[in-house]
Amino acid sequence: MTTISATERAAAQAYLRLLESTQAVLTDPGLAPYAGMMLTSPMAEADEALRAAGLAGNEDRLLRLVSALRTPPAPVPGRDPAA
Repeated sequence: MTTISATERAAAQAYLRLLESTQAVLTDPGLAPYAGMMLTSPMAEADEALRAAGLAGNEDRLLRLVSALRTPPAPVPGRDPAA
């Protein structure tokens, strides 16, 4: 299990927002020409969050954190998952 600090969580979430924004902009032919302008803010947010968390240049740790955020939690033994 990966333990995530508040600043690491913020960095991973900023990275995911950047990733999702990039996908949205680049898959829309009308927006793609403006990608640089539209992604400036999410890139700056992700850069700052990565620096604050000490993850700038540590892609391995960042991707493990992102994976931990995207992976559903394991079921609790003895608890009905449908409840």
